[in-house]
Amino acid sequence: MSEQSSMHLYLNSAKERIDEMDAALASFETKATEAKAESMVKADQIIADLKKRRDEFQAQLKTQAEAGEAAWARAKPELEKHWAGFEAQMKTYFESAGKQIEQQQATFKDIAAAQGKAWHEAADRFREAAAKMAGARTTDLDAALKQLKSDASQAEARLQKLKQAGSESWSVLSAALAESRKSFDQASLAAWDTLRGSGAKS
Repeated sequence: MSEQSSMHLYLNSAKERIDEMDAALASFETKATEAKAESMVKADQIIADLKKRRDEFQAQLKTQAEAGEAAWARAKPELEKHWAGFEAQMKTYFESAGKQIEQQQATFKDIAAAQGKAWHEAADRFREAAAKMAGARTTDLDAALKQLKSDASQAEARLQKLKQAGSESWSVLSAALAESRKSFDQASLAAWDTLRGSGAKS
């Protein structure tokens, strides 16, 4: 159960990043069609680079998912490097787009929605895995699921508050997304650790 739980954790985290990448790309592509000719060329170049980075991340994710847990542990720094590059390129996009607040807000909303969806999907996957365990520790598993859902609600509330603020800089919005991402990883880890402990003791 330990390897399977760790794989779930890695997959949840990586899938959440890909969902964020897809949300950012969709937002950028929508806005790029509205741009003036000279800025559209630059935006198209950045979008192409973002797609390339997303595709590389996704390809590496697929390779590692097939290779097992040990490969994940070795690949995690490389995946994080790809993610950091994607985030840096998003920042470049915003800088080249003239720091358009509405674009930043739209992208933030799309990424926040992707994060919210990832939280709910992770809770659903955990619930399914916990149901398969059906043993003496169902109370612990139920508590872990409840905590995961509570953490998801808190993260969504924080992001919703920023969505409504409307005029925050990209660095503030990006920091909020990073905080939510970190909470997601921690909550997933705690939930899967509970499940792992349940498997060992039942």
